[in-house]
Amino acid sequence: MAPVVEECTALDLDAAVAAVTAAALRPGPVSTVGLELEAHLVDLDAPADRVPWERVTAAVAGLPPLPGGSRVTLEPGGQVELSGPPLPGAGAAVAALRADRAVLASALAADRLALAPLGTDPLRPPARVSPAPRYRAMERHFAAVGCGEAGAAMMTATASLQVNLDAGPREGWGARVSLAHRVGPVLVALSACSPLTAGRATGWRSARQRVWGAIDQRRCGPLLGGPDPAGEWADYALAAPVMLVRDPASGAAEPVRARVPFADWVTGAAPLGGRRPTAADLDYHLSTLFPPVRPRGYLEIRYLDAAPEPWWPALAAVTTALLDDPRAADAAADATAPVAGAWTRAARDGLADPALRAAAVACLAAAVPAVPAALRPEAEALAALAESGRSPGDLLPPDPVAALLTATLPIPGPEDLP
Repeated sequence: MAPVVEECTALDLDAAVAAVTAAALRPGPVSTVGLELEAHLVDLDAPADRVPWERVTAAVAGLPPLPGGSRVTLEPGGQVELSGPPLPGAGAAVAALRADRAVLASALAADRLALAPLGTDPLRPPARVSPAPRYRAMERHFAAVGCGEAGAAMMTATASLQVNLDAGPREGWGARVSLAHRVGPVLVALSACSPLTAGRATGWRSARQRVWGAIDQRRCGPLLGGPDPAGEWADYALAAPVMLVRDPASGAAEPVRARVPFADWVTGAAPLGGRRPTAADLDYHLSTLFPPVRPRGYLEIRYLDAAPEPWWPALAAVTTALLDDPRAADAAADATAPVAGAWTRAARDGLADPALRAAAVACLAAAVPAVPAALRPEAEALAALAESGRSPGDLLPPDPVAALLTATLPIPGPEDLP
């Protein structure tokens, strides 16, 4: 199918809305799962020091082929992300990512480096090490619009587990996207693994979610969950502020130092970079929007903290079951009704909140039977942890150095589950 607009042609508002709406969700059966796991890179001989960019890139450049087919990318604080391919079900997706993590960890260990999948860096203050123009411009935009501290922390000191799921049949899009938001606070509490940041206790179970909540909500806030999620995503995207303008020739990125809705750039109400935006600018703008559930043809579930073994596999399997298994989805819709929208409570109190704990226990009771048999031990361990009112971050040592290093240790097998 030809693109709605040519990349070199300036957009008009109708074309921009049509392009975002058409690309938001793809109809089809629910069958595949893609996983993306970020982790903080740690120098085992100097854990309090951030790994220099040259060393980060050199370590990744020398990687052997990964058996599960994951891509390796780097975040602005030196975090390493593994992005697995879409595979048939959570079991296959977890197995592939685990295999790739093992190869990656082995290669990094040769250089005395390790990966710590935690929602926030518990020890080191936020600091950008990547020289990429995109991240420099992002940093300056956040500072100019009043959320510089949160923006810097988000870019350089947070890590997540992202679960990518099919959009499903068109007639079910509204209910599916609504459920993905509705279970969000429960899954934030269940995955919470970031009680420490920059060497201190924050008082929050998920400091990562707290950081995201402090960024401009026109860029990071949730969709409303109405009956037309594709159309709603188009409205969201056109109202969201432009973060940066790229020079098509040089690739340089100029930060936008005010909150200028993309629609105003399209109409000429706020000219940026001396030109109107193109389809390429619109695509890039969409990549700078970070709602907790982002439509990308499929659904990106973006609100889970990264967590060490065995928790990230359990969270991937449970999240998939709650959205893809019809029985578990119905149970989750009922169980999460009392806490729908409780994002801040979930981040602050986690499963210490009685209502969130009750909802989490009910969701897990529905999800565990639907989890692939190979991941049932991990899911059952997560259910037992939730029953006790705890999440993965509650098991971390209170000392930031120990917390960071503990997260780098793998758990060999189910017999070692808590």
